[in-house]
Amino acid sequence: MNQYTYPILFGVIVGLATRLYMLRTDTRQYPTRLHGKVVHVAMGFIAAALGAIAIPSIMKKDFSAITFLTLAASQFRDVRNMERNTLSQLDGYELVPRGSTYIEGIALVFESRNYLAIFTSFVTTFAYLAWNVYAGVAAGIISFIIARRLMTGNKLVDLVEIEHVPLRFEGAGLYIDNIYIMNIGLPVRQEEIMRYGMGFILKPKSMDAQITLANLGQRQAILHDMSVALGVYRDSGTPALVPLAKRDLNDGRIGVFVLPQEQDVDRAMRVIGQVPTLENAIRMSSKALNREREEV
Repeated sequence: MNQYTYPILFGVIVGLATRLYMLRTDTRQYPTRLHGKVVHVAMGFIAAALGAIAIPSIMKKDFSAITFLTLAASQFRDVRNMERNTLSQLDGYELVPRGSTYIEGIALVFESRNYLAIFTSFVTTFAYLAWNVYAGVAAGIISFIIARRLMTGNKLVDLVEIEHVPLRFEGAGLYIDNIYIMNIGLPVRQEEIMRYGMGFILKPKSMDAQITLANLGQRQAILHDMSVALGVYRDSGTPALVPLAKRDLNDGRIGVFVLPQEQDVDRAMRVIGQVPTLENAIRMSSKALNREREEV
């Protein structure tokens, strides 16, 4: 063993531990099976090793480490493509699909978390070699906190006010408050919807939130998370029982129609609030307007 052995091992352990922490699975996330996790744990180990080896390589003036980091970036992009392709294929078999926007967000997350593992092991190893093991521990803790902060994005509860509103029919038209959802002509389906259906109104807190909620991918993410967390009363070939989210064109409110198997209003509202705000759906129109005013 030489002077770099312990710093490298320490950096790899901290980087891998960070990646394992970020691999937590809940009802909305993927992977949900052992072999899917093994792939990401292996990629996390490779990322941590690359980050830990980079500093000793530079100190020994072996700049080929930069080439390895470049190759790693290419491999992690392949991970993103793999996740996108896998989830896109699986999405066709979901009763309530995730949607392309949600899938792209998940794929981006798995790519970026490998970079966070590289960053953590890189900083930890650097602090260990530059000062001592205690500095390495401190750097590892700080990097872990930063990674934890970056892995938790905004939630829908930050953007909207959620209200439970009973469903109602006007003739064959299904409404949530004054928001038209769809036309249901069969009395049997109407009875099922009134028995199992639930309606919610999402009121945007700002203009940015209103434009974000207009995104179809963001609305589909709400419907998917609701069906995963609470179940869904439908099967294939029943278009009248498809959950929908429709927009009030006057004020930007969203009417969410779902048919959960678990009829728990409070839990349903919590689930809606915890739906992630998709990066591809976020709009910052207010900042654009402020910038235009400043330029004028």
